[in-house]
Amino acid sequence: MNVLDYYRALEQASERMLQAAESDDWDRVVELEGACAVLIERLREVGTTAQLSPTERAEKHRIMLAILKHDARIRALAEPWLDLWDATPPGSRSTLLH
Repeated sequence: MNVLDYYRALEQASERMLQAAESDDWDRVVELEGACAVLIERLREVGTTAQLSPTERAEKHRIMLAILKHDARIRALAEPWLDLWDATPPGSRSTLLH
């Protein structure tokens, strides 16, 4: 796998995270977040030595923007739940998890 393949895989995973968030499947979001973390770690390893052409840099830029848009949408969908979590006293939060 080359560095752009990892970026593409990360974009696909972030898109699946967004789809899960839009379906209110937060367990799946968390699961996919773990997959993204693995891809990001791998990117850190291979990305430091990768030399990208101008075309490849443009593709990387497009992918990064897509990932940021996915992340922003996921955060917007999660915000009401996070606000509810913050407003719930710590001893009562377990009721929100079921």
